[in-house]
Amino acid sequence: MDFYGENSFVHFIDEEGNPIDTPTHLTIKTHQNDHQEMYEEDELQFSPSLLSSPQLGPLKLMPPPSPESPWTFSPLQTPSPSLLHHCIASLHRHEGTIYSIAVSKGIVFTGSESKRIRTWKQPHCTERGHIKASSGEVRAILVHGDMLFTSHKDHKIRMWSFTVSDNFRCKKVSSFPKREPYSLFLKTTTQKHKDCVSCLAYYHAEGLLYTASFDRTVKAWRVSSKKCVDTFLAHEGNINAILVNNDDGCVFTCSSDGSVKIWRRIFRENSHTLTMTLKFQHSPVNALALSLSPLTSTGFLYSGSSDGTINFWEKERMSYRFNHGGFLQGHRFAVLCLVAVEKLIFSGSEDTTIRIWRREEGSCLHECLAVLDGHRGPVKCLAACLEMEKIVMGFLVYSASLDQTFKVWRVKVLPEENMSLDYMDLSDHSRTGMEYERSPVLSPSWVEKKLYDEPFQ
Repeated sequence: MDFYGENSFVHFIDEEGNPIDTPTHLTIKTHQNDHQEMYEEDELQFSPSLLSSPQLGPLKLMPPPSPESPWTFSPLQTPSPSLLHHCIASLHRHEGTIYSIAVSKGIVFTGSESKRIRTWKQPHCTERGHIKASSGEVRAILVHGDMLFTSHKDHKIRMWSFTVSDNFRCKKVSSFPKREPYSLFLKTTTQKHKDCVSCLAYYHAEGLLYTASFDRTVKAWRVSSKKCVDTFLAHEGNINAILVNNDDGCVFTCSSDGSVKIWRRIFRENSHTLTMTLKFQHSPVNALALSLSPLTSTGFLYSGSSDGTINFWEKERMSYRFNHGGFLQGHRFAVLCLVAVEKLIFSGSEDTTIRIWRREEGSCLHECLAVLDGHRGPVKCLAACLEMEKIVMGFLVYSASLDQTFKVWRVKVLPEENMSLDYMDLSDHSRTGMEYERSPVLSPSWVEKKLYDEPFQ
């Protein structure tokens, strides 16, 4: 981590000096002196970043004083014709792709192609610092309590402990598989994944960390002992997402082979067995989201596919079966990421948009409330959290795109009983029609990546 002094700021200042209403998220305090690297074996301590004064002139983008940081604030704000949402922060990463986002305790974690896991303060994403690992390409991040799990290019998973107070502190606890003394003389280990670890899930009751990989296997790790207790071949293609229902321990996986599978751990054993295979489409399945209702013992499983559809299955009461309830249409290209919070589902797509869906209480009916269209490249990953309001329900949504931007959205949803017909018409029918009439604006760097690379791997 780089420690910087407190005597320099990055400002966006207009030379003319004409004042305008400037949102505070477009200013950030960075530190330039006293560089100090802290690696995984050492404890990391970050000083809090503070917002500079909002009484600044019109905005002008200036390069950051720290050459170490690949981030700058974007000078462009996303126009939002809807009163339902607006973009409150936008950052641009000069190099590499942002692969993963996680939110916990007022801190946002982002993983990218670099060896650094960046930490940001909610809601406006002022930078708190970074954690430096010995391997990069952080494909997945998972937070549970004060524990942070990250997957890396070397096919290992690292576990960190962190505290959030006036300063952010973090230190490495262990890695999976755990390094043994004799492992220095061995080139391979049977417990290690053979390909990229694409996703993580945690079962709270048993302290099990599930890791899924492009090697088509799922591994279950006992966190207390750092040991792999089970490995099973789950799919015929890359595994793109994994979830755990913490109410009953069911494990959900999806793959490029076009299937979603449900697994159960055998009672008093470490092995897992396949209970259901959900296959309602032939295209690859890229994302999963689970929305549960503990009071009624029901829930919905959502899967995002490369054909642009979101299929959903309804869980039967007092059983482990899921019945297909339908699909959501709106995205024109592949659905790459899904997040479910309360009755809302957020979907990010290759068509550069994020759609916000709401499920009607007590039924399978869904409506599209809004379309967030600020990105210029495919939306690779999403995270969302609840932000309580007195009258309306508020959410913070974090999105990262292959256009190398990271955005924060504030979404406010009116109660269903207060929704007017005019609002329904604006957010659903007329806006949806407008979306279908235009084509997404893709950044040139994304088009080049699409033509010559495998963009989603």
